[in-house]
Amino acid sequence: MREILRETLEIAVLHDISTALSELSNLSESAYKTFEILDEKMGMMRGTLRLLNVSTNEITTEVAYGVSEEAKRRGKYKVGEGITGRVIEKGEPAVIPRVDEDPLFLNRTRARGDITRRDISFICVPVKLGTEILGAISVDRFFSKEIDFAEDVRFLSIIASMIAQAVKLKRIMDDEEQLLSENLKLKDELKEKYNIHNMIGNSSSMQLVYENIIQVANANATVLIRGESGTGKELVAHAIHYNSPRAQKPFVKINCGAIPENLLESELFGYEKGAFTGATERKKGKFELADGGTIFLDEIGELPLNLQVKLLRVLQEKEFERVGGVKIITINVRIIAATNTNLEEHLKQNRFREDLYYRLNVFPIYIPPLRERKTDILLLADHFLAKYAKENNKRISRISTLAIDLLNSYHWPGNVRELQNCMERAVLVCNGDTIQSTHLPPTLQRVDTVEAKEQLSLAHQLENFEKELIIDALKKTRGVKSKAAAYLSTTERIIGYKMKQYHIEYKKFRR
Repeated sequence: MREILRETLEIAVLHDISTALSELSNLSESAYKTFEILDEKMGMMRGTLRLLNVSTNEITTEVAYGVSEEAKRRGKYKVGEGITGRVIEKGEPAVIPRVDEDPLFLNRTRARGDITRRDISFICVPVKLGTEILGAISVDRFFSKEIDFAEDVRFLSIIASMIAQAVKLKRIMDDEEQLLSENLKLKDELKEKYNIHNMIGNSSSMQLVYENIIQVANANATVLIRGESGTGKELVAHAIHYNSPRAQKPFVKINCGAIPENLLESELFGYEKGAFTGATERKKGKFELADGGTIFLDEIGELPLNLQVKLLRVLQEKEFERVGGVKIITINVRIIAATNTNLEEHLKQNRFREDLYYRLNVFPIYIPPLRERKTDILLLADHFLAKYAKENNKRISRISTLAIDLLNSYHWPGNVRELQNCMERAVLVCNGDTIQSTHLPPTLQRVDTVEAKEQLSLAHQLENFEKELIIDALKKTRGVKSKAAAYLSTTERIIGYKMKQYHIEYKKFRR
């Protein structure tokens, strides 16, 4: 009869606990409610849920029923330490019939007061999910010879398995929340990085580019970005996306000229399982991955004619089929294309479809080459100087006058990308606080300078370097000859002679 009563009571308690775990989404609340039910209906006091942090090997108290917050904070253990630590270490339950008689019982929370005056039993079972040990739950009981501890362990083990599911769910939700938080943070950083105000250049041609970005960002119109290689077409595409209502959605990019023709279709549109040899599972293409956001098709002029037809359908109908598939997939994607080739010439040669050209050329943006925006060269050079000096922990603050002359007189066939590489190299080889002309790549040393129309001889290059050092010293000393001489470890007479030789007027540096 007693066994029947126990079984009936356990079923009722398990029902109440199951309801609490399902209705309360918060782990702490549901576990606390569980221990409250165990106290009221089973006489199990001071319930605790302790969880294992695998990275620190530390056991912390997640929930403590019948224990003060101060006592809860004291309840920290290492794996193998005390009864709880051993239960978690071995994954096996432990029963202490009289806590005052067991030296391993630490009473670290001091929630029981003077345990030598109390007849208290302690039961602890591991919280496991399969073979993974997540932590442990424990309860107190007033000691009695009539208590069947084996039954208590069995019953608490069932409850521990129910709590294990809640613990696992909490960890999954925490991981997802952290990933979501990191994802939003990254998107905010990208939005700030590609803010129009962070783009470098104040020339009239770049001001027109900024105006175009602002005009088209909030629309869904297809954009065609044109310009030479290295002018920053991808940067403009990013700016359009991250300043648009689609900023929180994906930005997917693909270079149409970098992928073999036989693979490009499956990269763009995906494929079904079994579509070709090696297609062991279904794969989404770039268009599907960009759904809701923006797809950037770089080097669109290299797109094969057969794929131009499929792209035209996507532009017109917003739908396509995967390779080897029959199901029509509908998408909501904004298309930004870019090219450094003459598409009009491709039209004459029948290498590019005329109907596709007009569908892409809805809102063209032209990025001028660097040689057409001379006023931006020094701004960009200073920007890259600061960036690479910081990355390489160098205290370089300025660019010398002759180095600036070389930068301004070069024709920059590689545009901004070439200038960026040039400044990175200059920072790496510079050991002072100023970028000198000698720190620039050999390609720049051979260009026409202000004073020479042919390749400079060794003697002429040495003279230029000497002139550069004197100008740099005068700038630092605000045109004071004596201080400039001291800075260069020479005499004022010698520096005066050199200034006369190189036609350097010291007064213009006084400001």
